Amino acid sequence: MPKNKGKGGKNKKRGKNEADDDKRELVYKEFGQEYAQVVRMLGNGRCEAACVDGSKRLCHIRGTLHKKVWISAGDIILVGLRDYQDDKADVIHKFMPDEARSLKEHGELPKNIRLNEGVVGDLNEDDDIASDDYIEFKDGETVSI
Repeated sequence: MPKNKGKGGKNKKRGKNEADDDKRELVYKEFGQEYAQVVRMLGNGRCEAACVDGSKRLCHIRGTLHKKVWISAGDIILVGLRDYQDDKADVIHKFMPDEARSLKEHGELPKNIRLNEGVVGDLNEDDDIASDDYIEFKDGETVSI
């Protein structure tokens, strides 16, 4: 039988995610780029994002980020706009929660954008009271859904 010459298996080859420990430099948008918040994940390396300029775009997650950075609904991302397709974009960078807060403090993100929330709806502040969560019957009984 041959000897095992390696120093570990599949998990050793994957490596450790050491990028979270160190402090990264804050990335600002340039010409042809826009800040966006992920509305929902669509699968197959795609997501739907609400951009700061007011439009929703179908975003493609680039290969450098595809399996290395996990993107979920509510995350703040930097997208590269396409000249030939206005309704599609490419995800360039994902901001960590502390980076997103500092972007909001520097005035790069609008004041009405909500950070640290998994579900993104219409980015309005007056959605605190939801009237669709209750059903009222004829006899006056109210049931929550």
